[in-house]
Amino acid sequence: MRWIFVDRFLELEKGRYAKALKNVSMGEDHIHDRFPSFPLMPNSLIIEALAQTGGVLAGYSNDFRNMVILAKIEKASFHRMAIPGDQLLLETEMLEDREEGCRIAGRVSVNGDTLAEASILFANLESSDIDPEAPDNFVFTKHFLSMLGVDKVLAGVGEPE
Repeated sequence: MRWIFVDRFLELEKGRYAKALKNVSMGEDHIHDRFPSFPLMPNSLIIEALAQTGGVLAGYSNDFRNMVILAKIEKASFHRMAIPGDQLLLETEMLEDREEGCRIAGRVSVNGDTLAEASILFANLESSDIDPEAPDNFVFTKHFLSMLGVDKVLAGVGEPE
């Protein structure tokens, strides 16, 4: 994964939900790309942040036995724009978990106001010949969780806001 759009995980419960934060900053190149005189975070990247949060939930829920990939954004709706200074609360809930993949409902909010909502499908690739620690499974692994500080959330260390 080239870009990571999650700054920190607050909560992660296997098979149920995940909550994470994304701080929108003027220092991000994509903020200036679309409208140079009106900085905002593109909706596609808001969905990417939500998908990364949901992907971690999907991978963690199957103990990283499968390689989880984003299969489809079933629907997405946006209620306002994300601008520099916003702190996005990314909330995902597991709606359906099956052997071939899962469906996740996601919500993005800023200060309690809904910014976006989405329904996201993830697919599980065949796991028979996939080593969860292999370098080609670089997205939703235990190492990825450690990099984002999720291991501290799971251990109850640290203070989520």
